[in-house]
Amino acid sequence: MAAIEATEAAESGGPAGKATVAARQFDAALMSVGFKLSAAALERLSRLSEGVVVDTAVRVLGAVRESVGDHVQPNVYFLDFPANVPDTLGFWARCVADALADDSVRERTLAQLSTGVVDLLTLPSYGRYPHTYADLLAAHEELIPAAGDRVTVLHPGRPLDEEVTALYLALAGSRTPLGEDGLRDLEFLAGHCADGPQPAEIPVRENRALVNRARLAAGAEPLLDTVTDVLRLACALSGGDVTLLRPTRFRALPRPVRRALLAGLDEVVASSPAKLSDVTAHREAFKRLGERLHPHEYPRWPHAAEVFAAARGVKEARSLDGRVEELFAAGDVLGAVRLLKAAPGRLFRSLDRLLRESVTEEERLAVVAAAEEVAGRVSGRVVLSVREHLHNRSAAAGGRRVFVGRRGRAWVTGDDRRPVAPSARERLIAALDDETCRRLPAVDRVVVDPDVLDVALPLSGKASASGPGVLPRGSLSPVDGELLRFFVYWKQSDRSTDYDLSALMLDRDYRSRGWLSYTNLSAVEGEHSGDITDAPDGASEFVNLRLGAVRGAFIVPQVNIFSGEGFEEAEESFFGFMLRDGEQAGRPFEPRTVRAKSELRGPGRVALPLAFLRGTDGRWRAKWLHLYLAGNPSANRVEGNHVSVATLLRGIVEREYLTVGHLVGLMAGRGASVTHWDGTTPLPDGRGPVTYVGLTRPDGLPSNSRIITVENLRDLLPD
Repeated sequence: MAAIEATEAAESGGPAGKATVAARQFDAALMSVGFKLSAAALERLSRLSEGVVVDTAVRVLGAVRESVGDHVQPNVYFLDFPANVPDTLGFWARCVADALADDSVRERTLAQLSTGVVDLLTLPSYGRYPHTYADLLAAHEELIPAAGDRVTVLHPGRPLDEEVTALYLALAGSRTPLGEDGLRDLEFLAGHCADGPQPAEIPVRENRALVNRARLAAGAEPLLDTVTDVLRLACALSGGDVTLLRPTRFRALPRPVRRALLAGLDEVVASSPAKLSDVTAHREAFKRLGERLHPHEYPRWPHAAEVFAAARGVKEARSLDGRVEELFAAGDVLGAVRLLKAAPGRLFRSLDRLLRESVTEEERLAVVAAAEEVAGRVSGRVVLSVREHLHNRSAAAGGRRVFVGRRGRAWVTGDDRRPVAPSARERLIAALDDETCRRLPAVDRVVVDPDVLDVALPLSGKASASGPGVLPRGSLSPVDGELLRFFVYWKQSDRSTDYDLSALMLDRDYRSRGWLSYTNLSAVEGEHSGDITDAPDGASEFVNLRLGAVRGAFIVPQVNIFSGEGFEEAEESFFGFMLRDGEQAGRPFEPRTVRAKSELRGPGRVALPLAFLRGTDGRWRAKWLHLYLAGNPSANRVEGNHVSVATLLRGIVEREYLTVGHLVGLMAGRGASVTHWDGTTPLPDGRGPVTYVGLTRPDGLPSNSRIITVENLRDLLPD
């Protein structure tokens, strides 16, 4: 985003001039928040007028500061934090003493004391900042720079129209489902780019619905090939959920729009009557849509009328799933395999069940042979997803299964599935690797940052938060530093809201070794910044940890909603973490030390953004979770959910995710020369373009190189 904004100003036709001094001042201001201009960006800005550079700096600085959370004023309850954090019980006693000295609340406090229980929230000095943000800044020294501080390089972009078009084509043509932020961006860009270039294919149906709405508004024909495409488009036109997870209240649609939807339905069913069977999966939604479209008014589209007749049950439309279930009920695995071969994607998603239901070796061989036969017609994302599933499929029954919904809601159940025959499992894994390798582009030279090898492949953007440094669920990234400090910030919309940041420490057997929270402000490991219970102007809490002192093998930050608005109701809420050397001073929040900032926008009342794992070598790494627990309606605390958190953590930690390293290994198997390069030394053999894969884009890559970073990691997936 910052690169686009910089390009917009640079290409805006402003007067040419020499602005070397202004450009270097801009660069220095960026470095104070952990960013830096690339050599090319600095050189381009230096050729412009001073006014254009200043305008660019104002916009870009605002964008990058917001990206790391420096657009707010993160205060703490204890002025000297992390120094001089009091003992918890002593602090509470002081708050009670303050209340007894206050004439307005003395009697109420005495009455509570007589019962033996005092509500902390009724004490005037508890839960509210006792000093201003300016007081906080005055109490802390400047940050001491360190070699380990984060530096994100900003590169010059292309002209704005080119950047916008490229981003639209990347989002619309994505082979993986987008997260909520990606869908919002696509929705905006689709309208802007409706008359421009379009992707050759829009494989994700939710993306197609948003693009179709933009095409319809621009007078273009929507892209429809299933009846569900029409239903999703109707949901988009009504401002509803294009994923079809939540019911949509369909609006009254203009007659031209009704005609377009009915014509689309008619054409889809006329060209392939079998697609009528898709209606049953969303029968109620089609019934409601029919009430808005009035198909009886348009006899020229009789096949559209069949869709709504099928929804009402007047016309029989047996679904593929229903027919498959009948075959399973009859014990006819071979019949189910033959039927599913006509729908390769569904066959792949049913492989585990088909193998479990197979009783004879003949049936197992038929399942494997069918998968090998249709693998070339299955999307690369599904091939990789099934490969990951089979790799983690235990040969023995028992244990626990962790489920994570599309929006990050997580739960655990027992695993009572029958085992999968090891021979079939291993043969399928080999076949899927061969298929993936066949689809990978032929490349000569791959340069890879070692830190990206343990990043999980983005097989879905669902339930992955947005923000700098945020990685897909299951990804691992190194944690280099002596001090770990994570934080939460929230700002309520309409009512008093209290979020509580906590840190749970677990041993290698996932048993609790203690925690830091507002009920335990200090421990051997570190300190909590103090409880804030209301956030009309925004509030923040911090946990500071000395990694060398941490007991146990896991640190699990969690954000508990004690009261008030949920994560999706608050005006703003985000989590992040910083890393510092032991001697670095500075404010509680220092943007240049921020390693990741993740938006909190999920269901449930307890958020688990990530966990920190200590390896057998003593080094710490972060593992991204993106999980939300249902929790209680109020009063969620770390003490009450440590068992469920430990169970979920075990399921994520012990699962082996397919990573970037897996695909890089397959590229090497195809003959590509792979060089590991961390960017701290000159690139070896720098002649000619390369395919670069890393967490961020470094300076100094050969021109015309293909660059894959976290922002476009989905482009690494084969078709």
